[in-house]
Amino acid sequence: MVRRQAARVLGGNVRALREEAGLSLSELARRSDIAKGTLSQLESGRGNPTIETVFSLSRALDVPVSSLVTERTDPDVLLVRSAGLDVLGGHAVELRMLRRMDVDDRVFELYDQRVRPGQTQRSPGHPGREHVVVTSGVLRVGPSDSPYELGPGDYICFPAQAPHLYETVGGPVMSVLLLEYPAVGSVH
Repeated sequence: MVRRQAARVLGGNVRALREEAGLSLSELARRSDIAKGTLSQLESGRGNPTIETVFSLSRALDVPVSSLVTERTDPDVLLVRSAGLDVLGGHAVELRMLRRMDVDDRVFELYDQRVRPGQTQRSPGHPGREHVVVTSGVLRVGPSDSPYELGPGDYICFPAQAPHLYETVGGPVMSVLLLEYPAVGSVH
């Protein structure tokens, strides 16, 4: 679940990005497959979006997730304490954004990712590439039709545009997720 501050940031970002793209609320609802009333609540900062909602908006607006959920800062030193992180929760996955980095023609988002046992997180796809490093547990991850099984220390990278999944094998999984996008405005 997203806390009040994160919901306010998300709402402001969705409204600004929607207006920059010249989209009506109805058109964004159609593109994202999210009810117009739900979008109106999100834009006013009153919503409690799931990870699926945020990724659907990312896809519909053609922007990285970080463009939706974070205020941009660029300090010389950045310390992130896990106790202060907002959680984007989905059916099986919890994401805690650690950092957004704009590097040349790329945007990178770094997440602490936790996958609950006995659940499967499915994504219909979104812009960019996903890089995953498992730190504990065993994770089945990758393209929905041919996922890979990763243990601690294993790494995978795959295009995120196609349907993909995250699923535990046994107990909970802790991992690091790095989302890589072309620079904002050139995400396809």
